[in-house]
Amino acid sequence: MTENEVGVVAIGRNEGERLRRCLLSLVGGGLPIVYVDSGSTDGSVQLAVSLGATVVELDLSTPFTAARARNAGFSRLLELQPAVKYVQFVDGDCEVHTTWLSAAVEALSAEAEVVAVCGRRRERFPDASIYNRLCDIEWNTPVGEATACGGDAMFRVSSLREVDGFDATLIAGEEPDLCLRLRRLGGRILRLDAEMTVHDADMHHFAQWWKRSRRAGYAFAQGAHRHGKGPERHWVKPARSGMFYGAFLPIATVVTLPVTRGWSALTLGAYIITYHRAKRSLIRRGFSPADASLFARYCVIGKFSEAIGGLSYLRDRLLKRQQRIIEYKGQ
Repeated sequence: MTENEVGVVAIGRNEGERLRRCLLSLVGGGLPIVYVDSGSTDGSVQLAVSLGATVVELDLSTPFTAARARNAGFSRLLELQPAVKYVQFVDGDCEVHTTWLSAAVEALSAEAEVVAVCGRRRERFPDASIYNRLCDIEWNTPVGEATACGGDAMFRVSSLREVDGFDATLIAGEEPDLCLRLRRLGGRILRLDAEMTVHDADMHHFAQWWKRSRRAGYAFAQGAHRHGKGPERHWVKPARSGMFYGAFLPIATVVTLPVTRGWSALTLGAYIITYHRAKRSLIRRGFSPADASLFARYCVIGKFSEAIGGLSYLRDRLLKRQQRIIEYKGQ
């Protein structure tokens, strides 16, 4: 990496020791680091300043979103380093691997049409809870051409500016939304076979996982409404799946029980079929039978929380109100 070639934008809210690990993995390399804080009360701002990061504190009067925070950090980074070519976004609960930034720059430099790259995100404590384990499985996506990346990724600055960055109104799913707009302009997204970050989900209760899944359902519904009519059919399938299995099927089954003399209960076998399909798909991708079974089981359970999230989006759209972020940590 050459001087002023890469800048970093980290975002966080009450991440505590996780933020310390995040920033310590980045300082010392001479890179400009901007930390955007979304109303933390745990001393995160003071910590970031002490570690040499430039801090941006978001206005408390406007609802927080990760997209808004990333945009604010990106704008500040460009003020500090107008000639920066690449920007690495990282969530404050993630530690960046020592070799990642160089690997990402190399990939972006090699092909002009590549506009964003991501790598392997791992969970710090995958065995601490089944919910952490589910996250570690979720992060393990295929290497190669991808349709989207997550919150940790390096972007080409010129491409990011061309699409005006993230959509600050989205409470979740802002990365796939951004990547969709980049791909529509001919950009390519790559998942590299390289270690990128270590994430600390810190989920130990079912209620946390349920809330996170509900947030995903909200994002699916919003993404499908915004971009579902395009050729990509963006998130139409997961949005419909959540609504069908999480709302329509169970309601229809219960309502028709008296008419069918109980035979409509057989339709619930669709959940068993869905579970086995998901499990087989994961095993074909190389996951162990135990991990495949765990993830498939929670995929089915998650349909119900996703449906609630989807219905919440429909409610908010009808009432024309902005949904606030759905936080699952600290629950």
